[in-house]
Amino acid sequence: MGKQFESISKPLQAFIEKQHLFFIGTATADSRVSVSPKGMDSLRVLGPNRVAWLNVTGSGNETAAHVREVPRMTIMFAAFDGHPMILRLYGEARAIHPRDEDWDAMYGLFEPIAGARQVFDVSVDLVQTSCGMAVPRYDYIEERTQLSDWAEKHGKDGIKAYWEKTNQVSIDGRPTGI
Repeated sequence: MGKQFESISKPLQAFIEKQHLFFIGTATADSRVSVSPKGMDSLRVLGPNRVAWLNVTGSGNETAAHVREVPRMTIMFAAFDGHPMILRLYGEARAIHPRDEDWDAMYGLFEPIAGARQVFDVSVDLVQTSCGMAVPRYDYIEERTQLSDWAEKHGKDGIKAYWEKTNQVSIDGRPTGI
């Protein structure tokens, strides 16, 4: 059943690197809890206690707002094929924006993508596995391109305008720092 570890082992890193989908969980002390699915080859394991993931423009920006107040973050992976397993990484995150000094180094870990708005640098302090035996099996077909197509169509100026209109505050009215 469930096991806890102090770091990401090589076998767990290999599991992470095979996943096409992961989920981000954040909240402040009194906000709504945000659980957001992520894909697009947007996560990198940087070491046994550090991961980074690239956040692209979306309809909201809850994660950035939450991390500004309470840096805790949970990242969850689930095996949808092969051996059943759920893997959670618990830790503290910081948002890195295009205006920040270390943006180029962190963004450089990923293939460039239109609409990139933050890289989250996560210090992992607990790794937990659980059985995942109730998670159904699914087949991966392909990545969706609608979001990157939309961002490329709007260009940098259009995306900045979108950020100003829709990504400045969370659904709870908290500033996102974008």
